[in-house]
Amino acid sequence: MTRNSAPEMMDAKRNFAIQLSATRRGARLARLLTERQLDDWGVPCRGAAQVVAELASNAVLHGRVRGRDFRLRLRLLADGTLRIEVTDARGDRIPRVPDAVAADTESGRGLRIVAAFAERWGVDEAPAHAKTVWAELAPGRKDA
Repeated sequence: MTRNSAPEMMDAKRNFAIQLSATRRGARLARLLTERQLDDWGVPCRGAAQVVAELASNAVLHGRVRGRDFRLRLRLLADGTLRIEVTDARGDRIPRVPDAVAADTESGRGLRIVAAFAERWGVDEAPAHAKTVWAELAPGRKDA
């Protein structure tokens, strides 16, 4: 064990990661696993489950590359902030909040929902031409 890996190992109870198929079933499973993991940690999950649902759905719809999965990671930070990360294979497709959408439009609201629940969110470059979309939810929010 290296010195750099020790903090990650000591914090293992507050760190959850899984690779899922880039399918609608995988996106649905991401939300269910988030609910279960946060319940195990004793953390309210309503807002987090919604954020994971939106980010996983985006990974499947916009970040899918045939034969490649997406990765979900949940980290509960020392101050109680929940960091959600979804990594997909399409680093060339950077998400953005679209201009206003019509009320009867079926898509285009996902990142607005993420922004509503998260204190902050963003996109980071990931290895192998991938990207990680992340969101941080503060502890104690009434809608969390």
